[in-house]
Order: sequence, then C-alpha cells, then structure tokens
Amino acid sequence: MCVVCGCADAGEGTTKAHGHDDGHVHGGHSHAHDHVHVDPQHGDLHFGAGAARVSVPGMSQARTVKLEADILGENSRIAQQNRRHFESHGVMALNLLSSPGSGKTTLLCATIEALKRRAPEVSTSVIEGDQQTSFDADRIRATGAPAIQVNTGKGCHLDAPMVAEAFAQLHDHTHHHHHRDGHGGQRADILFIENVGNLVCPALWDLGEAAKVVVLSVTEGEDKPLKYPDMFAAAELMVLNKIDLLPHLSFDVQRCIAGARRVNPALEVIQLSATTGEGMDAWLSWLLERSKPEDAQAALRARVAELEAALADARASLKA
Repeated sequence: MCVVCGCADAGEGTTKAHGHDDGHVHGGHSHAHDHVHVDPQHGDLHFGAGAARVSVPGMSQARTVKLEADILGENSRIAQQNRRHFESHGVMALNLLSSPGSGKTTLLCATIEALKRRAPEVSTSVIEGDQQTSFDADRIRATGAPAIQVNTGKGCHLDAPMVAEAFAQLHDHTHHHHHRDGHGGQRADILFIENVGNLVCPALWDLGEAAKVVVLSVTEGEDKPLKYPDMFAAAELMVLNKIDLLPHLSFDVQRCIAGARRVNPALEVIQLSATTGEGMDAWLSWLLERSKPEDAQAALRARVAELEAALADARASLKA
C-alpha cells in the first residue's frame, strides 16, 4: 500500500542490506520474505499474503501494520472533520475513483450540465486530483461549476487533509455555500471529488465522503474487479462507462458485474455512456436520491459506524 511503500517515509524498521537465505543481496535492504506465498504448481509469487497484505523492503509485517494504522488513523481523524464540515454546509461529498482514462471528467461535465436542467436547485462543485496540470479542473470550470485542482506531485491519491484545504479554497472562491443548522427538507448540494486515476491506493483513504463511486470503462476489460478487489469492495456504486463502445469490443458485461459482486455483493451498478447520454437518467436519479436530507444523514451514520468498526479491527490486530 502507498502508505508504506514510497508515498511515506519508511521510518524505523529499515535496514541496509536486502538478503535471503541463499546469501544473495539486492535493493539495499535486508529481510526475509516469510510472508510470500509461492504457488506450488507454477511458482507464482503472492506478496500480499502476510498480515499487512503488502510487502515493504526492510520492514516487518508487524511494523508495516502499525505504520499503516498510525497514518490512516490520523487521516481518518481529519476525514471525520471533513464529514462534519460538509454536513454543516449542506453538502454531500462523493469520492469518484477509477483508473486513468475511464471517463470520469467527461462524466462529471455531462452530469453538471444535466443537473442544471433536471435539478437546478442543486449546486455542484468539484475537487480535481491529478499528479500535475489543471486540465481537468479547467474543463469543469468551463461548465460554470466551481472547481479546485489539487496536484499531488509524486503522490498517487488524495488524502483527507488535501480535501480539507481544497474545500476551504472552494469557499474562498465561491459565495453560494453557507452553514446550515438543518436542511429543512432541501436537497444537499453535491461535491464531487475526482480522485487521482489509480485502482489501488485511493481505495483505503477516507476523504470524508458519503460514498465511494468507482467508474469502470468497458475499454478496460471485465476482469478489473477481481484484479483490483479493494477498490470495488470499498465502493457503494460502480458506474460502467462508455457502453456506446460495446458493439466494437469483446467486453462481457455480465461477467464484469458478477466479478464485482463477488468482491462486493451489495455493490450497485449503473451502465451509461457519458458521451451519448444513454443511462444518464439512472445516474442522476441515484445522485438526487442520495442528496435527500434523510438519505444523506442515514448514509453519514452508516459510514461513521463502518469506520469505527474498521478502526476497532485495526486496534485488535495490533494487540494480537
């Protein structure tokens, strides 16, 4: 996981030579890969078989688990602050996740324009995450919706502190947000957080969102949910995008959905084309249903309970 494999300092636990029982040394670190599972038939290697589910040169599994828990724990604390801040402003935040090129930004531009027609009372804003450039934020701003670009440099995902700062910038540059003591039956405004294109690291980082939405395009292959299970397990909705291209591909839609629900049986699925508009009504209905005050509150309570349970599991694993 990127918490411990390069986006953060390895810290204590690193050593200077990487050796194995056969005496060879490589990579400048030393440790035994006792957590590696070797397939007896083909010799395939699975480095995610240990307690940490990741291999970090020079770091034990126990140290990796502790470091991950410490970093994610601090991130989760700020994510909870974000969640309360969003709620106080009457905002429903959605974390959009995908690999690069899935069509997230095109989907957001189409969504913003469609919501203007279908639900003009709902305000939208966007936090854009990329390693470099403001290309995507510029595309969003061209629709008239406020957007803040967050460039992560070498970072492969957004985190809760980045989102907190970006949300503050949105307030500095727009004037339609205001604190609310209660929704009074009014729909929540929608904040779309378009994460860095990556089907691995962003899955584990809570940003304070009401839900994670994973966007998968049919050009990527139907096996992605099984290859990258953490992302699809963390999501509440999978948007299967670019379905207008299906006649030109050998993509098996039902196999893809079956694989995704094998990972996450409760996963909702919407099939659409952001380019042609096919399926967009279902996506808009999902957004507007979720933005109802009672649904937003219920989702918030459910997410808090989920995070508290995950934190309790992490603490228990550290004591074991």
